[in-house]
Amino acid sequence: MSLIPEDFIQELLGRVDIVEVVGRSVQLKKAGTNYKGLCPFHTEKSASFTVSPSKQFYHCFGCGAHGSAIGFLMEQSGMSFPDAVRELARDAGMELPQQEADEGEQRRAAEQRSHKVRLREVLQQADGFYRERLRASTRAIDYLKGRGLSGRSAARYGLGYAPDDWQGLAKVFPNYEAELLLQSGLVVARDAQGQTLEPSQAAGATVARRYDRLRDRITFPIRNAQGEIIGFGGRVLDRGEPKYLNSPETELFHKGEELYGLFEARQAIQRHGQVLVVEGYLDVIALAQHGVEHAVATLGTACTPEHVRKLFRYCAQIVFSFDGDTAGRRAAARAMQSALPVLSDERSVKFLFLPAEHDPDSFVRELGADAFEREIARARPLSVFLLDHIGEGLALDTAEGRAQAIARGRELIGSIPESALKGQIVNELAQRLRTPADEVRAALALPGHRRAGSAAPPPASSPGRAPRPKPMEPRMQRLSRPKVDHAHTAMRILLAHPGLWRDISTAQHDLLVAHAGSVGELARWLESYLDEHAEPTPSSVWEALRAEGLLEAAEALDPAELLERDTAELRPDLRGALESIEMAWIKQRQQALAAEGLADPASRLEYQGLSLRLRELMRSLPRL
Repeated sequence: MSLIPEDFIQELLGRVDIVEVVGRSVQLKKAGTNYKGLCPFHTEKSASFTVSPSKQFYHCFGCGAHGSAIGFLMEQSGMSFPDAVRELARDAGMELPQQEADEGEQRRAAEQRSHKVRLREVLQQADGFYRERLRASTRAIDYLKGRGLSGRSAARYGLGYAPDDWQGLAKVFPNYEAELLLQSGLVVARDAQGQTLEPSQAAGATVARRYDRLRDRITFPIRNAQGEIIGFGGRVLDRGEPKYLNSPETELFHKGEELYGLFEARQAIQRHGQVLVVEGYLDVIALAQHGVEHAVATLGTACTPEHVRKLFRYCAQIVFSFDGDTAGRRAAARAMQSALPVLSDERSVKFLFLPAEHDPDSFVRELGADAFEREIARARPLSVFLLDHIGEGLALDTAEGRAQAIARGRELIGSIPESALKGQIVNELAQRLRTPADEVRAALALPGHRRAGSAAPPPASSPGRAPRPKPMEPRMQRLSRPKVDHAHTAMRILLAHPGLWRDISTAQHDLLVAHAGSVGELARWLESYLDEHAEPTPSSVWEALRAEGLLEAAEALDPAELLERDTAELRPDLRGALESIEMAWIKQRQQALAAEGLADPASRLEYQGLSLRLRELMRSLPRL
């Protein structure tokens, strides 16, 4: 596939005004040389979201969101990287170039893009047909009125009606035999043996029979994050099975990744800092009509990890709403399993179980939005639901029951990334099992427990003397106090203010480049990047890191937090971190020389200049 050249990205970020881009969806006010506003990615009352026009970068000191204009469009609108670049280029009046690629590859990519455009056009035409038929169907209108839906809600979500006609779409598509109708999922094809052909199998296949997939159903257009129609859902008006019918998997539509109503709910989700996941289209529309506008629905499939990851791009809290019956709890358990691998200390998942006689649609129509919001506030945190699920049906007052609970929890808790939340869940499980937390952690085969039979660390005090009591401090303060890593500190400053790279000594430069792990990799990349870009902005550095696959490593150092600090203010911090790295290297080398039996290495090091000293030592780096 053709790639977007890095030089074009840098030029684009130089032309784009990030204040204008962010200002389309965030109310910004001038604050010194920068602009401030309420963060669109989490709920806050005082502005902690800053946009720097000089650095072409945004950063929220509340939730940590940060990035360039490209990153803002990706996070705020759910765009892919190419789509965000394409939109900014269009606004800036720039033509998107393509790198040279194999001629056959270019042709295939162009054909695929053209094919997807035609599929979207076909779906758009069908949508117009369905809407027109709804206006002409008293029966369909009466059904929607009977469900309490207003005309405004029907128009907002683009509802339509597929007539009770085996080939109703022939009225809008004169060439009913067109393969595009099969590949878009609008038409079902069967071969001579009566087997259904999937859209991916339709091209060139012999089709014996064709008919409309949706017949005598209310239609619900399914949109992607950009608002383009990628498929349809249909609901029967009377009795019939299945009650809901969705488009099949196509080139545009993937059920395990898309969510109904997400396009319409994006701003409300960001405003609330929360998304509500329900089970039906009409639940989403009824809730929105009553003012609960931050709801979405899965598309006839269980919630997947891809769904959860997508939703966490818009907010930090997901509330799943399910029926309180057995089927609802099974669905909740599947949603929980999808959420566990993507949890973190900043993310929250809850589960709402409505009374058995209600779904969200009927509940909000009968009791109102305020009552529904109160139910949301009472939703069960994932940790509680998980622990209840682990212990469900087990006799935890017996050794056997506790062992079964640990066996049941091993895979579930093990799938949670290492975090304070995971530790708290293990502690809660230990309390429920009335078993020491270390034993539970060991039984769950989680890292961080001491092996059975291993000796405890020796006391720090002298034999026979009671240890000196340590000053008391809050537990969370002790847990959160990190060990200083001077190499990380230096690299963090250099990524936020790359111009400082030219201020450091040759020896310091060599030490960073030779450093193990991500610091060395980032230092080598920054050196190469600065050779080609004399005066980079933070936004250009950020997008170049993304292109090289190093963005995650850079984000782990959290350099964005330093963007607001002045270069002169950070220079002493950088100098101190680099000198600490140098001293550590000298000490290490002294120990190596002493181990080799060389005489008095300290005196030799003492009287030489630091840079010369380190340059000499660096020559021996490969054999250490």
